[in-house]
Amino acid sequence: YYDALTGLPRRGLLTKILLEKMDKAQKENTKILVLLIDIDNFKGINDKYGHAIGDTLLVSLAQKIQLLLKEGDVFGRLSGDEFLVITQENEDYNTQIRTLEELLLHIATPLYIENHILHVTASIGIVSYPQSEEVDADQILRQANQSMYQAKLHGKNCYQVHNCELEHKTREEHDKLEDIAHALDEGDFVLYYQPKVNMRTGEVIGAEALIRWDHPEKGILPPSSFLPLIEDHPLSITVGEWVINTALNQMSVWKRAGFDIKVSVNVGARQLQNENFTQNLRLMLSKYPTILPFHLELEILETSALENIKNMASIIQECYQMGISFALDDFGTGYSALTYLKELPVKVLKIDQSFVRDMLNDPNDLSILEGVIGLSVAFRREVIAEGVETIAQGKMLIQLGCDLAQGYCIARPMPAGELLFWIVKWKNNSIWQKTIPMHRDEYPLLFAGVEHYAWIIKLKKYITEEETYFPGMDEHQCQLGQWMQRDGLKQYGVLAFSDISSLHVKIHLLALQLVALKNAGKQSDALELLEILHELRDTLLQKLEELLSPITSDIES
Repeated sequence: YYDALTGLPRRGLLTKILLEKMDKAQKENTKILVLLIDIDNFKGINDKYGHAIGDTLLVSLAQKIQLLLKEGDVFGRLSGDEFLVITQENEDYNTQIRTLEELLLHIATPLYIENHILHVTASIGIVSYPQSEEVDADQILRQANQSMYQAKLHGKNCYQVHNCELEHKTREEHDKLEDIAHALDEGDFVLYYQPKVNMRTGEVIGAEALIRWDHPEKGILPPSSFLPLIEDHPLSITVGEWVINTALNQMSVWKRAGFDIKVSVNVGARQLQNENFTQNLRLMLSKYPTILPFHLELEILETSALENIKNMASIIQECYQMGISFALDDFGTGYSALTYLKELPVKVLKIDQSFVRDMLNDPNDLSILEGVIGLSVAFRREVIAEGVETIAQGKMLIQLGCDLAQGYCIARPMPAGELLFWIVKWKNNSIWQKTIPMHRDEYPLLFAGVEHYAWIIKLKKYITEEETYFPGMDEHQCQLGQWMQRDGLKQYGVLAFSDISSLHVKIHLLALQLVALKNAGKQSDALELLEILHELRDTLLQKLEELLSPITSDIES
């Protein structure tokens, strides 16, 4: 029960006392703290000065620590250079912290032993009891040991408090990883395919393979529910290879049915930078000799390419030599877009859906879209927009020079068995068929409409009290008014703006009336007039659209 060197309680007695303290804490609704103290670099002392001096050092340190303990504290030697303290948790957190810091400082004070000045520090792991979940004495000691090692990882000469919530979360994540691995073994993952099309011509240019978990109890689960868990885990490589192999197999099935469908697959940074990536890719391609390599496209996230861009470029170049092309996904969301375009030999840029979503009512998103499309032209890359959900979004993209797209407006991701039927039935929208890319001189007209729409949204938010300020009311100072007075009049002439100018003035006068009603406490009256404002807005936007009607009529003829 007692250590021969220090005279302190050993592990057996300490465990027995800990159980008694835990039982008492439960009954009396109090808390105890368990401190596991490990002497840093003690092995170096033994190796340099011998075990006799090492033993003397341990005795001296034990005496040092005992001087700081309170009456009722339990102190013992677990093993080697590890000590254990069981103490009552102090309700005053600051006092507890000062005690711990004083303990570390006291241990770090140099000791004079047999003509040697010895300087050591300690790492301390701390556990509190009771916890949210039931634990036994052995678990408490394991938790204290884990926390002590965390203190060492943080540079030693410090303490770390065991985080029960973090441990619970870690345990949950471990269980989920095991579930994912089991699902892969059981064949519970499936690939859905979302078509990619040329909106203007109607051509189906390929499909993106998207993983789903066909959970036996929860049904079809989206990738967001499991992929983030394996992003930094070796399992991501296994899942990634399964996706590529499954996509290639499906492409061969479609080819036998008479359909050559290009498929893009998402590849994570960890998988792509795996030393065996290209070798494994060659092996997978060799299993499907009927599939042309350029029919497989690999998509990498812009943000994931940042860590080692030179290495990434080398891997992409090697894949290009095999005939496989790359797309840069979520383009525009990172902060080194030009660097990517310069360094990475990718063929396609995918515009992130966050910019597409609000392009019709947010001038900033529209500016980003224009910039990305302009970059694709300057760097001779293809560009495709994801997340197209309305006909109007598709039309605007075509006008800006982006014909390629995917999104719910075209088709949702679907099981492999449904894709061929969809392709046979698919027909592009007649509005898209009639729309052509605008000349850059026409862009200000496009932006004028979007900026006006955004101005109306801000006004509505003020009326409905979603915002506490309202936009400027002067029709000569708003973006649309300034554009009409400058570029608009020069480009389209006075006659073209006779109706537009009149509508614009009416809208601003009505807006002033709305703000006055709202400020007078007559919000309900203001809300009724909002409908009229929206009607005037739609008419104005239609008039702006008609300025391009000569181009549209030429198409129809």
